[in-house]
Order: sequence, then structure tokens, then C-alpha cells
Amino acid sequence: MVEGSLPGVDRERETDERIVCHVDADCFYASCERLREPELRGEPVVVGMGYEPGDTIGAVATASYEAREFGVESAQAISSALERLPRRAALSRDADDHDPDLTREETGFYRPVDMDYYESIASEVREILHECADVVREVSIDEAYLDVTERTAWEVADGFARHVKDRIRREVGVTVSVGVAPTMSAAKIASDFDKPDGLTVVRPGEIREFLAPLEVELIHGVGPVTARELREMGLETAGDVAVTDPEPLIDRFGERGRELYQRARGNDDRQVEPKGEPKSFSRESAFPEPVSEAEPKYDQIETLAGAVADRAQREGALYRTVGVKAVTPPYDVNTRERSLPGPVDDPELVERIARDLFAEFESESVRKVGVRVANLEFAAVDQASLDGWDSQPAPEPDESTSPPVEAGQASLDGWDGQHEAGDALESNTNDASSQPATDGDGGTSPSNGQASLTDFE
Repeated sequence: MVEGSLPGVDRERETDERIVCHVDADCFYASCERLREPELRGEPVVVGMGYEPGDTIGAVATASYEAREFGVESAQAISSALERLPRRAALSRDADDHDPDLTREETGFYRPVDMDYYESIASEVREILHECADVVREVSIDEAYLDVTERTAWEVADGFARHVKDRIRREVGVTVSVGVAPTMSAAKIASDFDKPDGLTVVRPGEIREFLAPLEVELIHGVGPVTARELREMGLETAGDVAVTDPEPLIDRFGERGRELYQRARGNDDRQVEPKGEPKSFSRESAFPEPVSEAEPKYDQIETLAGAVADRAQREGALYRTVGVKAVTPPYDVNTRERSLPGPVDDPELVERIARDLFAEFESESVRKVGVRVANLEFAAVDQASLDGWDSQPAPEPDESTSPPVEAGQASLDGWDGQHEAGDALESNTNDASSQPATDGDGGTSPSNGQASLTDFE
């Protein structure tokens, strides 16, 4: 049995159909806020920006399902959203900012976007996904495609997907919806089919039947403008598109029309592929309870340093930067990093630098630690080390090009990567310059303001 496969799965046989999972977190930002503040569970929660002192423009990044019952939607202007859902809590976590007029019998909670915190939670999810699949394509901070063809079989695909969901719920504390299908587009639609906390499996031979009754908006890649034009052509469902003459679609939408026709018929030959070479490798580990003693923290740092250095060796990567992360209560993210004189493959050096960087947190209470190597180079070269340079201490980053990260601040170029615009055929046209990124559960395409975890393993 292949390592990581479910018991009883015989992978010696040939697999004729790919098994693709689309994993999509439910109201991810709101779920993260509930991890930090358990009293928010079951309450209407709006996460956004633009309602802090001095801000005049902003939008909803995500709204919990309870908040959506009041008509609050992702990408909605924050002012109108909060008119529908008056805040029960203050607009910031600072007690000095509390407005007593907003603490009476009101209906919901507002929290400003905290991307560093969300990225930290998402990194734990990403680690589980990479342990459960051989091929992972991260789409945004809260969704990814997995090719698990070599990990499971169609007969037990629902059990495998349930295993992924349960691990994420148990080890991270957030819920995800999973769609399983032979194609990426069908898996994406399936993950949305039974939200929240959904699991929908579309087996080979069932795709056309599954898609046929769905409204045209639900065809992967169809946005509101295209949906309106399809309806003008008399096409209301995916089944209508699947049986129509494709030529009028091609005349109206060009080659995109042909692709819509094929997607509606369940045809999608795209492969689940990672988004190019990673920019960094990282590992994190949380303690059951915050730890103040130095020894267990350093033990974990050494273990994580060994893990990322080993990953770099296996991937044939050299690295120029070593970094550590320390998350202190309640959930303050602190990162430190050091640049090296040149690209190296030197596990002992990674451990030594990681210990040095972590030293300032030696006596602090820490709930999670992490180690990463970054500025990767992939080349077939002999192993490099800094043994010849050890007479000089490794320099601190040049502030003109690589400023150290202040306490409580995680760099979007460090512990996380830039998001991918997604692979929808039609994107939302909201002005990203004035609105925050929405998490994927809100129904809009990620904007440039939303980071992903491409660089995490």
C-alpha cells in the first residue's frame, strides 16, 4: 500500500479516472475570529475593513452564515452591511475604543481584517493538505485542489474526504467543505453544493447528471454578466448549455464559449498542478497550551529546522534566508529572519540560526513556533554550506533591501506568498484598491489584496 493511503486500498491496480478534491474553508475569516474568540460561535460575524477611525471606504471581506441571514454579503459596502447588522461589539479590540452606545441589544459583531492571523491559521490547514495528497494546487488563502488519485480509490473516496475534513476540524479548529470529482471544475462545484461543512462526491459517469439541473451561474467560470447573456439565449441550466448547439456560444463568447459548453458537459482535462516553484519552505507547530519554559520551545525549533532543511534537500533547493516565527498569546505573530551571504544547503546552519533568532522569545509565553527557509534557488549543483564563511557571523538583513519584521507583524513576502487570481473564466470587477479581499466562500474572485499560502508546504 502506498504510504498515506487508506487501509484496504490496493494501489497496484490501474486508476482510469483521476480523483480530484476541492477543499474550501467555510467563512474562513469569520471562522478564524471565532477561534480567537469562542464566544462569537453561533453569532452573526462580519469581517471587513473601512469602519475603523479615519477610514471612509471599505467593504465586507466575509460574513458568517448567521450574518447572511440579515442580508449581509461579501464585497458589500461596510457601512450598508453594518446598517443591516448593527454591531454588538466595538469596532476594535482595544477597550479604550469601545462605544457604549453600541453595546446594547444589537445583533452582531464586527471585526477588522487581520491577515497575519488568518495566514497563520491557514498554514496549519495547508500542512494537512500536503500530508494528505501528493499534488496540491493552492488557489487562495482558503481553497485548494488536491489530486488524490494515488492515495485512495473511488470506492472509498467519501471516507478519504471525510478524513481530510475531520483532521482539519480536529487539529486546526475550522470547518471546510470538500467536493470530490474526476475533474477540477466539477470538484469546485461540488464543494459549494452543500455548504457549510459539506461533502459531495461526484463519481465517474455521474458528472452530466450532477451538473444538468444547476443554474448557469454555477457552471465553473460563469459570472453574473455571462449568466445574464446565457439566459438571454434561452439557457437557464447547465443541462441547457450541455445540449445546445455550441456554435452560437462560440459566436457570442469566442473560444470561451466552447469552454463553457465543455464545462457544462463535465469535460475538463486540466491537471492539478502546483503553481510553479515555491518561494519558501516552512513548518509550524502549536503547543497544547502556551509554554514559557525555554527547553520545550528550543526542542521544537530544532525539530522544525531539521524538517524544513530536509524538505529543501529533497526538493533540490538552496536557500538564502532563515526565519523563525513565535506566536504569543492571545495571537500575536512575531517573525525574525536572517539573510545569508549566498545560497546554501546546510541543515546545521539552519538549526543554529533558528535558535539564535528565537533567543529573544526564550522567556516569553509562546503558543506556536515555526521555522522557514526562503529565497530559494533550484539548481543541480553540489551541496553548498557556509563552512568557509563561518569565521564571519552571518550578517543581519540589509535594512535597505530586507528590513527586519517588527514584533507582531508578519511580512506578506515572508511567511506567506501572493495569491493566485484563480482560474475562473470571469472575475468580479470590484475595485480592489478600495475594498478588501473576500475569502472564497463569499462568491467573489480573490482580489490582489488577498494573500495565499503558496509558499507553505
